[in-house]
Amino acid sequence: MFLRKSWMLVRNAVNSSHLAHINRDCTPIVKHGRVLQALKRHLTIAAARESLKDLVGGTQKLIGYTYDVTMEFYIASHGAAGIEMSPVAESQGELPVRSMSDSYSELIIPLSDVGSRQKYLNPSMKGIRFGRILEDLDTFSVYASYKHTFVDRSKKAAISIVTALVDRIEKQDEIAIDVDIIMSGNVTWAGRSSMEVTTKLQQKLDSGTKTILVARFLMVARNPQTKKAAVVCALKPQNPEEEQIFQMGEESKLRRQEETKRDLLKTHPSEAERELIHEKFLQTLDPNFHTFRQQVKPDNTVWMEDTTLKNLHICFPESRNLYNKIFGGYLMRKAYELAWANTAMYCSSRNVSLLIVDDIAFLKSVEIRSLLLMSSQVVYTQDKDIQIHVHAEVIDPDMGSQSTSNNFHFTFRCHEPKIPEIMPRSYAEYMLYLDGKRHFES
Repeated sequence: MFLRKSWMLVRNAVNSSHLAHINRDCTPIVKHGRVLQALKRHLTIAAARESLKDLVGGTQKLIGYTYDVTMEFYIASHGAAGIEMSPVAESQGELPVRSMSDSYSELIIPLSDVGSRQKYLNPSMKGIRFGRILEDLDTFSVYASYKHTFVDRSKKAAISIVTALVDRIEKQDEIAIDVDIIMSGNVTWAGRSSMEVTTKLQQKLDSGTKTILVARFLMVARNPQTKKAAVVCALKPQNPEEEQIFQMGEESKLRRQEETKRDLLKTHPSEAERELIHEKFLQTLDPNFHTFRQQVKPDNTVWMEDTTLKNLHICFPESRNLYNKIFGGYLMRKAYELAWANTAMYCSSRNVSLLIVDDIAFLKSVEIRSLLLMSSQVVYTQDKDIQIHVHAEVIDPDMGSQSTSNNFHFTFRCHEPKIPEIMPRSYAEYMLYLDGKRHFES
C-alpha cells in the first residue's frame, strides 16, 4: 500500500499542469543555465543501457587483467588526450538543485517485438522471465539517478552510481507476453550521497492500462578515485504532493534505521517472538519421551533444513556493469530464479507467483572472476504464502575466504490447495524463521 500511494502521488505531481511539458516530449529543459535534452518517449531499455555506457565512458574491451573503471582505467583504455571528466563536487552547494521532474524517465521494454521478446520468454511457464525484469529495473534506477545528478553533458560522468538497496517491489499483476512494458519513474528523495528512485511498470491493453508493479530502489553515488561517497544534487519538492512524496522517502529512511537496530544479528527477539518460537519448539517434542533431545516432525510440516537449495556461479565479464563489477541486476535475477525453483519444489508445482521482493541489501561488490555461491531456504509460511531467503557469498579460492555480498527476500504464493508448514529445528533456523516472519509482515 505504501508503494502504491507513493506512486499515485508521483504520477499526479509529474502530470500536474506546471510540470506536464517537462520530460514528456523532446523539448529541452532549461535549468540553472544549462540545457538538458529531454528523454525521447520511446527510448528502449536497451538503448538506455547504451547511453549509460557512453555517459560513464567505461570501455567494453577488457585490457589485461584490470577490471577497475576509475578515471585512471578510462584514460588507460582511451588515452589521455581529449578526455574531459566532470569535476567531483565537494558539497551540494556546488551543484544545481533538482526537481522530481528533472529525473522523470519513460523507457520501453519492447515485448511486442519478436526479436526482443526472445530474451524475456519463459517457455516452461508460458510467461515472462521476471528475473529479466529485475535487471531492467536496476538499469532504470541508474538511468534516472544519472539524470538527477549529471550536470555537464559535454564531459564524462566522474561519479559512479550503484544500487545500495532494493527497498521494496510490489507485484500487482501478471505480464502480458506480447505487449510493450512502459517503465516510468524518477528520483523521489535525495540525501547527501543517496537517492531513492520510485518506478512503475505498466502495459496498455485493449481493456485499459494495467499496473504490473511498483518498485523503490535506493541508489548511492561514489567517487571512483577516492572510493568514498560523492555528493549528489539536492532535491527540492515543487508542490504539496511532491512534499508528501519526499516526506515518504524520509520516513522510509527512518524505518530502515529502526529495522537495523532490531536486526536479530544485533539484538534478541521480542517477548512475543520468544513465546512464538518456544511454542513451535514444543510442537516438535516427542510426547512419548520426557526430554528436549528427542524431536519429531509434526504432521504436514517440512523441516527447514530440508528446504535448502544452492547453486554456484562463475562470474564472467559478460555479466559486468558499467564499472566492470558484476551487474546488480544479474545478481537479483539469479537469486530470484533460485528462489522460484525452491518455491516450486516446496509446493510440488510450477503454479506459483511472486508477490513481493523486499529489502535486498548490496553489501559488497562482486568482482569479475569471483565464485558466487547462492543458498536459498524456505524460512516462513502462512497459508499459501512462502517466504524465501537467499544468501549470496563470494568465495575466493586463492585465499580460502568467503564473504557475504547480498541477502535477498522474496514472497511467493502457491496456487495449490494446500502446502506444508515450515518447521525450524535449530536456534539459527528459529532466527531465520523470525526474520522471515518480519519481512512477510512488513
